[in-house]
Amino acid sequence: MAWDHEGHDGEPDVSDSLRTFGAVVQALREFHGLSREDFAVLVGYSKHTVASVELGRRMPDVVFIDRAEAALGNTGVIRKAAKHLNRQPGLATWFRRWANLEQQAISLYTYESRLVPGLLQTEAYAQALFAAQVPPLADDQIAAQMSARQERQQLLRDRPNTSFNFIVEEHVFLRRTGGVEVTRELISYVLESASRRNVELQVMPLSRGVHAGLAGPVQLLETPANRWFGYCEGQRGGLFISEAKEISTLHMRYAKLRTQALTPEDSAGLLERLRGAL
Repeated sequence: MAWDHEGHDGEPDVSDSLRTFGAVVQALREFHGLSREDFAVLVGYSKHTVASVELGRRMPDVVFIDRAEAALGNTGVIRKAAKHLNRQPGLATWFRRWANLEQQAISLYTYESRLVPGLLQTEAYAQALFAAQVPPLADDQIAAQMSARQERQQLLRDRPNTSFNFIVEEHVFLRRTGGVEVTRELISYVLESASRRNVELQVMPLSRGVHAGLAGPVQLLETPANRWFGYCEGQRGGLFISEAKEISTLHMRYAKLRTQALTPEDSAGLLERLRGAL
């Protein structure tokens, strides 16, 4: 399917099935006398990811399930428990499919015109966004979204071999979401993140009046099998894109955006100037 519309349920929810699955994994791991560090080596994931799955904070992907099953005796328990997983806490319904693919991606491209991408947000900036949502969120809903965002941000730290490219509109930083101090901290964090060898940040300047991204935000990712997927998000839902012809169009647009945005070096200079002007 070229454009797979993911549902309209924008509110994240907490899943008992995730907590139950995590408890099963932890019980079997402990039964086999494995520490989290030992188990992490066996399944090829970080200790942090293992802990997140066991605590019910992260939806395990197919690779994790298969490797955990093999590492814990091939009894079938892990695979059977996985069949009952249904929700990932803190993530909107339409985003879960994409978030699961992010965990495996070897390349991830993001163009954002509305706000700083979630992977680059500070806690204070994210809290300001959550607090401004309409209709308002309850405290437990904000906490769930905050936890999910922090889990996703581990991608930048846990996947040094994944190539990340971000193109962000200059006006996103000029908006001063959350106030001056929040914006100053945000810019510093974005610059720090962009200093990683596998992260490239480009800013689309206000002076670029017309560019290839005027149709809206877009994300592209490449899986270990070298298959590409796309994702576009709107007010109340998201479009998951898998058809090769549509992906080709998005690739052309993104490639054009990279030539129209500032270079990474000039982008860093611009952000430093914006921070200095606060």
